[in-house]
Amino acid sequence: MLSKAPRYWDDYEVGQKFDLGSTSFTADEIVDFARHYDPQSFHVDADAARQSMFGGLIASGWHVTAKLMRLFVDNYVDQRTALGSPGVDEVRWLKPVRPGDTLTAWVECAGKVPSRSRPEMGIIHEQWQATNQKGELVMTLKGTNMVRRRPV
Repeated sequence: MLSKAPRYWDDYEVGQKFDLGSTSFTADEIVDFARHYDPQSFHVDADAARQSMFGGLIASGWHVTAKLMRLFVDNYVDQRTALGSPGVDEVRWLKPVRPGDTLTAWVECAGKVPSRSRPEMGIIHEQWQATNQKGELVMTLKGTNMVRRRPV
């Protein structure tokens, strides 16, 4: 997401939260994603899902993560200063996401450190959270991003 001025590493404050927006899930997209990437019965077969411990069709956690990644890129990442990510430290799927659910997500700057080896870059440690329309926490993620520092 572009603001008028680029958001550099120097502009982030620990504790600062950024709204990522919302995304909804349909039964068709849950099944389509799962058929391609996570074809477990409770993701692809409504009848089998009803007989499972979930009592109905649920989205793959990877589907939830992918849709939140889209919100992250569209509403948070500043393409002018983003340098990528070395990975995530933890993903937790806390509650099932079902057809008709709408998730609202945000990311918090949990920490930041300058790069020791690349002075033009800093590291942002982030905590993602997503809740469903009932306000229930359904997913958390701890991630790391590399961000360009403000030019001298």
